[in-house]
Amino acid sequence: MQAKIRSTTVLGIRHNGEIAVGADGQATMDKHVAKNNVRKIRKLQDGKVVTGFAGSTADAFMLLDRFDEKLTSYGGNLKRAAIELAKDWRKDQYLRKLEAMMVVADKDELLILSGTGDVLEPDSDVAAIGSGAMYAQAAALALKKHAPHLSARQMVEEGLHIAADICIYTNHNLMIESPS
Repeated sequence: MQAKIRSTTVLGIRHNGEIAVGADGQATMDKHVAKNNVRKIRKLQDGKVVTGFAGSTADAFMLLDRFDEKLTSYGGNLKRAAIELAKDWRKDQYLRKLEAMMVVADKDELLILSGTGDVLEPDSDVAAIGSGAMYAQAAALALKKHAPHLSARQMVEEGLHIAADICIYTNHNLMIESPS
């Protein structure tokens, strides 16, 4: 039996006109930390688009490359590129087998691309994926409601730290980016 690789919490927040996307750095293989500084956040389109991924790293990079191609094909239009990637994801037999999810954002939009080829606009402007997603999402929703003076970046940072305190597959090595 092959060891299951578990990893990641990715959190994106839109708040007071700004967007931030962050992730922890842990990759876990079976019951052991395989790496604690994985870079799961990438900038595309000269920094205008930020992506965060969860799931199989090789699969995530395949999706990231395809998403970047779609962004280029559709002039950087985030939603259109996401929808076109989702169409391919559902039609292509190889893509359907990929085990990855992504949070993608530009200065205006925040989306989740699911492992089933769905494009989701998250409720309450909070997008979370990965093993610690529900912890990070709950923390982010509480911060948006009870600490609205915080920036999107501060909320992402605190939400990920709270998830890392609870989820054994999430650590405190954070990377947070905002689209330019």
